[in-house]
Amino acid sequence: MRGRDEDTGEFFSPSRSEQRRAALDVLELGEQLVAMTATQLGRLPIPEELLPHIRETQRITSFGARKRQLAYLAKQMRKLDDEALDAIRDAMSKDGEAARRETAALHRVEALRDALLGDDGDAALTALLAAHPQADRQQLRQLLRNVREERARNKPPRAFRELFRVLRELLAQDGDASGEEADDAFDGDEGDHG
Repeated sequence: MRGRDEDTGEFFSPSRSEQRRAALDVLELGEQLVAMTATQLGRLPIPEELLPHIRETQRITSFGARKRQLAYLAKQMRKLDDEALDAIRDAMSKDGEAARRETAALHRVEALRDALLGDDGDAALTALLAAHPQADRQQLRQLLRNVREERARNKPPRAFRELFRVLRELLAQDGDASGEEADDAFDGDEGDHG
């Protein structure tokens, strides 16, 4: 029996139905994790002790054995705290906070790259170097020249992608706050390059 608080009349613990729903939610999350590739799993905040159970479940092909192993995986997942499970769900969700932050960071990098390649690229580069003094000025200038040359010769965008990678790493070193500051420096340039 669950028992009730005599003063408030509230139950001490969740009902069986609530416990079952929670267990089925964890089982469904386990099924989603098992369906993912190793690369996709690597992007999620999955505790190390859970990864061998996921890999073992992925390895099993027999229906009955796989079902038992999946139930065991769910049992191991229920031992985790709710914050860990919520972090996994959030990282898996396309609408999750982590996905929104990552998308916003990519948009900042794209806007910065467009500003650097725009008509007022020198001012944008000066602002970038002021906001990020650790940046390699020579490398950035060379990449910008290479991108312009690629565009002029109608070549594949190798330097364009390399510039994006370098800018993303640069903004990631300083964290989101510096990235937002650098983005603010280029807000006025956005309309000129769209």
